[in-house]
Amino acid sequence: MAGMTAPTMTREARFAMTKTPSVGNAAKRWCLAAGLAAAAGAWPGVALAASTISGTVTFDGKAPTLKPLTMDADPACAKMHSKPAPSEMLVLGSGNTMGHIMVWVSKGLPAGKTWPAPKDPAVLDQKGCQYVPHVMGIMVGQTYRILNSDGILHNVHALPKINRGFNRPMPATLKEATATFDKPEPVFQIKCDVHPWMSAYVGVFTHPFFSVSGTDGKFTISGLDPGTYEVTAWHERLGTQTASVTVAANETKAQDFKFTMPAAK
Repeated sequence: MAGMTAPTMTREARFAMTKTPSVGNAAKRWCLAAGLAAAAGAWPGVALAASTISGTVTFDGKAPTLKPLTMDADPACAKMHSKPAPSEMLVLGSGNTMGHIMVWVSKGLPAGKTWPAPKDPAVLDQKGCQYVPHVMGIMVGQTYRILNSDGILHNVHALPKINRGFNRPMPATLKEATATFDKPEPVFQIKCDVHPWMSAYVGVFTHPFFSVSGTDGKFTISGLDPGTYEVTAWHERLGTQTASVTVAANETKAQDFKFTMPAAK
């Protein structure tokens, strides 16, 4: 009203008004934290899938002497190497550690839980008239990208028993091809009918819990929920081994494997 003086705002009132937005932000942060906590309760794997199984694969005993790969049948392949390429069948590092061992979780994953296939492809290259890598894993539905870096005639002959096989010529002008596998399947062979020494192996999985050892023999499988798992290790000539491994939440558990030549019959 006319003639009336506006009331004076106290310092306490001004402080309360300036602090109100901060209280609102804090409430929002609290609600977000509560929502994330609720989500962790609804989907335990989201918060707890942080356990790891790792180990080293070694060869026990005297390693056989393997002949190097013979590429003389195709001079274009032979001249890609300054010396004969070693056999890929048994790859040993210092202390007889073993490379090219596929290790995967074969039992014990949470029932009903699924994992999307990676958007990035799994890549197989034909380089130096050899398949690179020699052993690899791929997920169901993931793109299998096949390269021909050699620029000569190859063919990629997949020999699965569950998935649909294919035999794909790759002439010098064809630098890339793709395929997919629709079903999980243990490790199977890829070969080249043009160059019989070329061989690779692929395992197809519904989950990402697989690893291939390097020449240091080491493998790591991470991102697991706590639980008890069957872990399988595979070699192209020495077969498979399994182990039962129990991991707690956020735990790293060691599990080594040791292969040996079978006894002579």
